[in-house]
Amino acid sequence: MNVRKLMAMKNKVPITMVTAYDYFSAKACEEVGMDIILVGDSLGNVVLGYNSTLNVKMEDIIRHLSAVRRGAPNSFIVADMPFMSYQVSEEEGIRNAGRLIQEGANAVKLEGGKRIAPLIKKLVDMGIPVMGHIGLTPQSVNVSGYRVQGKGDDSYRMVEEAKILEEAGVFSLVLELTMEETAKAVSQAISIPTIGIGAGRYCDGQVLVWHDLLGINDEKKMKFVKRYADLSFQIKEALKAYIEDVKGKKFPEEEHVFKEEGK
Repeated sequence: MNVRKLMAMKNKVPITMVTAYDYFSAKACEEVGMDIILVGDSLGNVVLGYNSTLNVKMEDIIRHLSAVRRGAPNSFIVADMPFMSYQVSEEEGIRNAGRLIQEGANAVKLEGGKRIAPLIKKLVDMGIPVMGHIGLTPQSVNVSGYRVQGKGDDSYRMVEEAKILEEAGVFSLVLELTMEETAKAVSQAISIPTIGIGAGRYCDGQVLVWHDLLGINDEKKMKFVKRYADLSFQIKEALKAYIEDVKGKKFPEEEHVFKEEGK
């Protein structure tokens, strides 16, 4: 997979994207043919235990990106640029984006619209593919709040921002927690693929968080999440069985121990 192939999928074949944060999850994604793997700053919530993505640092993304690349050596991997890795200055944003590419990413993802368009253009001009992200932008949640985007007059603003980002050079655009009608309008207004998360049925692709999709996260489920498994229950049952076996001296058994031959 590459940028050109992904862009050619618009209006033809829906794009699949899921987050991954370690070797084995990335390996599974590659083996089943996932189009895009996202090393998202959502790792702050589902891996590191923070209340938001704002605590995630470049070192966190790089550490998990390296593991994901080892697990999926042939996949198209996008790495999130975490909070304050590109907001301070364009120079710092360019340096950090380049570092993520050097560490194994095929592209970087930045949150925001018109404000970051100049930086996006510079990154693209330097040969760094960029995925955009508008709608709900978790890194700005302290300002915008956690609410559905694209209502009323905000729909026009999102369409205009999408056009600005396309002109700046993004190869695709994530729409998060967005009214379905607005997401449809955005998708029709631009020639690059849109990838929705809580943005309805008219995007050119979909993305979900690994822990949500597999039911590892058993906390309150968001309306837009579909759980394809209930691994939280299965994991707990396995752990309970292990505890019972150890306490009851049923593990280890004969097959699990090492002995000299003939003894």
